[in-house]
Amino acid sequence: MSDTPTWTPEAEALLKEIPFFVRPAARKKIEKFARDQNESEITPDVYARAKAKFN
Repeated sequence: MSDTPTWTPEAEALLKEIPFFVRPAARKKIEKFARDQNESEITPDVYARAKAKFN
């Protein structure tokens, strides 16, 4: 299994709502959150939980 979680198309679409200049940092933080939660896939639910934690 890869160390980097996979993204569902729906979660990728949500990521595109973040301004492009902070998107790479946001992607890294969300992927770290997912790994810390033992999630292998980033879904809209995982995305929402990560976003709630960082807001």
